[in-house]
Amino acid sequence: MNHNLLEDTQALLGGRMGDALATRRMALQAALGVGYAAAAAPIMAQTAIQTPSTGLVAGEVTVDVDGFNMPAYRSAPAGKTGLPVVLVISEIFGLHEYIADITRRLAQAGYLALAPDLFVRQGKPSAYTDIPKLQAEVISKVPDAQVMRDLDACLAWATAHGGNTDRLAITGFCWGGRITWLYAAHQPRLKAGVAWYGRLVGQSTPQTPAHPLAGVGQLKAPVLGLYGAADTGIPLDTVDKMRAELATGPAAAKASEFVVYPDAPHAFHADYRASYRKPAAEDGWQRMLAWFKRHGVA
Repeated sequence: MNHNLLEDTQALLGGRMGDALATRRMALQAALGVGYAAAAAPIMAQTAIQTPSTGLVAGEVTVDVDGFNMPAYRSAPAGKTGLPVVLVISEIFGLHEYIADITRRLAQAGYLALAPDLFVRQGKPSAYTDIPKLQAEVISKVPDAQVMRDLDACLAWATAHGGNTDRLAITGFCWGGRITWLYAAHQPRLKAGVAWYGRLVGQSTPQTPAHPLAGVGQLKAPVLGLYGAADTGIPLDTVDKMRAELATGPAAAKASEFVVYPDAPHAFHADYRASYRKPAAEDGWQRMLAWFKRHGVA
């Protein structure tokens, strides 16, 4: 079974969203015009974090990628320029409210945060009620090379809209965690990455020819990996393999680190799911901000 599918299916099983969270989701869908994948599986939220946009400029924008208008969600402190930039990469469920809220949290911390809709050419995750079908018809058809080009285009957009991409970081969740590792091997301007439970190994396909373990030798920025020991979709031996490979890699690889939370499952940061674990999520968030600052993205 595909690891993205296994991880997210396991993390989503059980429970339902409350009325308040459903209302919040619907409001954001209307505001963004982009999808929230509530229909993909039964979802239960232990906590629904809502970050205010007070003092921010926040909302949907479009990023030009060689003439294609890619939707994205941007949040930044209002009236400020020269801001450090963080690219925010979603799970397989795409650009939905949780991801938009992540950008607002980062903006409240002083960043220009940009979350692109990287699945838009292949389909809308919100249109799917079946995760295997979503995986087969959308996610598996997204080429890594396309994603790298899209993220590079985000840098040009950020530079033109108040960002300083000499202070550039990336963070991503599950599918986006894997992309975080790949982008750290791709983009020489990147200063730091934080990968939340992104898979490190996998099957090579025409769309995903290489995985993070194979790209350690090309790492251009140090990555902090935040993983859960109770994640049944990402075996800890793959984390151990990655650690060993990093220790023999270039400077950025040697500077990379892992934190493994003993009782945390996959998607422990996703506050709209039953998998949410507040202590690990909050600790990981603070470690992420400290990692960015440590590597000059603040």
